[in-house]
Amino acid sequence: MIKVWRPGIFLFFTTFTFHLTTLKRMKAIIPVAGAGTKLRPHTYTQPKALIPLAGRTLLSIIIDQLREGGISEFILIVGHLGDKIQDFVQLNYPGLDCRFVYQSDRCGLGHAIWLTRDDVGDDEILIALGDTICRSFGVAELDEEGAIVRVVEKPQIPKSNLALVGLYKIQDTRMLFECLESNLRQGRTNRDEYSLTDALECMIHRGAAFRPFRVNNWFDCGKKESLLESNATLLKKFGGEISDDHVFENVIIIPPVSIARGCEVRNSIIGPNVAIGERTVINYSIVRDSIIGSFSKLFDVVLNDSLIGSDTEIKGETRTLNIGDNTEIDLG
Repeated sequence: MIKVWRPGIFLFFTTFTFHLTTLKRMKAIIPVAGAGTKLRPHTYTQPKALIPLAGRTLLSIIIDQLREGGISEFILIVGHLGDKIQDFVQLNYPGLDCRFVYQSDRCGLGHAIWLTRDDVGDDEILIALGDTICRSFGVAELDEEGAIVRVVEKPQIPKSNLALVGLYKIQDTRMLFECLESNLRQGRTNRDEYSLTDALECMIHRGAAFRPFRVNNWFDCGKKESLLESNATLLKKFGGEISDDHVFENVIIIPPVSIARGCEVRNSIIGPNVAIGERTVINYSIVRDSIIGSFSKLFDVVLNDSLIGSDTEIKGETRTLNIGDNTEIDLG
């Protein structure tokens, strides 16, 4: 089953929980091996799946929803900074039935899924893209009865306005891996990568029946601007959470705001639409529509529409910033 949505947004969220109660015997595959080049400099030191989002991470949102739906077996495809992904899962999800498959070469999503063949066997799978959503853009064409008759990876002239959201339920996994194997053997690539879409097209030609499911809520987290927009949307949707373990002095909070544990905020205005990581110190500053990493220090700054990495120190005045981890900037 392929889930389908209107073009322009790249990440499923709440409504995809449609029938997850029927998926308890399935394995979930989450590819998180991408380099996240559109979010650099942040992804030089942090996998895109672990970038903060409304007080959580993209990966934790995906895992939590799949677990709520009853899925208990996970296969994570890691590569770039894969050790951080593994550490995060083991720390935050102890006891989770999770296997890690390493993709040493970035050969595309199709190649990444093919690497899981031994762990999947003949079981049904749910593929939920964790960090390669934008690069997996494809378009679906439907017949008069609403069945998918063709899928195309990144077409120059789309034949429909239905795009693949990056959530796939596959029942006939044996056929999927046969098609992936065939594409690899023939060297059939799309923009020098083996795409999952081409394997799905192969399955359609072999007679596999695919049905679409419309997804109404999804969020694009592939670049700074859309990540900040998604952060604001999720904060408004679920409300912010402020840890009880904090020090506030002469502070104005304009909801929605998420502030992690151990933060010290003084003489500042925070919000709206701000997510702050743990152990961050802010003084004499105004912060709105921004994501601030953990263990950072802000003094005498006004930040709007900014994405600030962890272990960062900023002193100065009004700016719009996109700063990675382990940075020190003096704007004075």
